[in-house]
Amino acid sequence: MEQKKTPVIQEDRTEALVRILGQDIPASRNIYTGLTKIKGISWSIANAICIQLNLDKYKKIGDLDKPTISKIEKAMASIELPVFLKNRRADLDSGEHKHLLASDLDIQKEFDIKRLKKMKSYKGVRHALGQPVRGQRTRSHFRKRGASVGVRKKDEKKT
Repeated sequence: MEQKKTPVIQEDRTEALVRILGQDIPASRNIYTGLTKIKGISWSIANAICIQLNLDKYKKIGDLDKPTISKIEKAMASIELPVFLKNRRADLDSGEHKHLLASDLDIQKEFDIKRLKKMKSYKGVRHALGQPVRGQRTRSHFRKRGASVGVRKKDEKKT
């Protein structure tokens, strides 16, 4: 006897998103894990923000109201961190220790790479060539753009 297959009906589940510092975070996440989705916020910094604002780490982000979200954004901008947790120590322009978030971090990284290319340092040259910068081997990896580095095939002689 043949069994009839019933079609599986998939529901359209649209998940609510909460926007913090230009990053969409699913509302089903905890505050602690959701904040780590923002570029420049690590687990330890997310924990420090939760402690500073006296928030329950395991509360869902979707349950937060707008004033609490704005408090979180303000706390991220002005949080006091120990120097070893900051991601921009001894900045080349100002010499001070900074902690950058989201798009500011991307822009600063881009400027750093441009500076390295302009001064033609080893790292800058490697960035310009699209090669690995930190000393990895290139014989068997990094073969994008069709150019192989370490291995060449011999041309076959036509007879």
